[in-house]
Amino acid sequence: MPKERILVIEDHADTRSLLEYHLAAAGFEVRASSDGFAGLDLAAAFRPDLVLLDVMLPGLDGFEVLRRLRKARASAATPVILLTAKGEELDRVVGLELGADDYVVKPFSPRELVLRIKAVLRRLQEAQAPAATFRADGLEIDFEAHAVSLDGAPVELTATEFKLLSELIGNRGRVRTREHLLDTVWETHFEGYSRTVDTHVRRLRQKLGRHAARIETVRGVGYRFRD
Repeated sequence: MPKERILVIEDHADTRSLLEYHLAAAGFEVRASSDGFAGLDLAAAFRPDLVLLDVMLPGLDGFEVLRRLRKARASAATPVILLTAKGEELDRVVGLELGADDYVVKPFSPRELVLRIKAVLRRLQEAQAPAATFRADGLEIDFEAHAVSLDGAPVELTATEFKLLSELIGNRGRVRTREHLLDTVWETHFEGYSRTVDTHVRRLRQKLGRHAARIETVRGVGYRFRD
């Protein structure tokens, strides 16, 4: 079975070496870059299964790297875990709203980081697992292939967006609270981060075009997918 590929984009040499060592020891294939521009080039060539991305990078900061990863078709759905030394709520919220799947605050435990990586990768595999499809008025979702199309044209979703859509469709007709979505989609309850759910729902609606209204807002509670 091929090793899962991890790309590390981290400018601090000691931290980068530490990450490479522990990730390789955990059985991953690892590539690393010290700046954002080189990291984007390496992402395109290496096609990682997950990216560990430092926020405080010289030149092109981590947030801009994340934006470009999400815009590129090849990396739009690639899970990204942010590494930040700040640990401030604003940085975490901004990163999650830009499409990051998780964040880790420095200094971190290498063992905990490996567990967080495995959790995100497992989440992605589970999102791809159901052997079922959903079809309605030109909207087609193949849960096994992790593919969404609208009128025959592919709709590019991040891993988190796909998991969110899967959760809503799998429970269509029933209200999912923001707290429930945080627990099931992100598998971590980010206290006070319900705004992150709203941002992802807004982005998902934009991508669903005329089907956007199927994701209904239940004021003061959460969201429901209309069958």
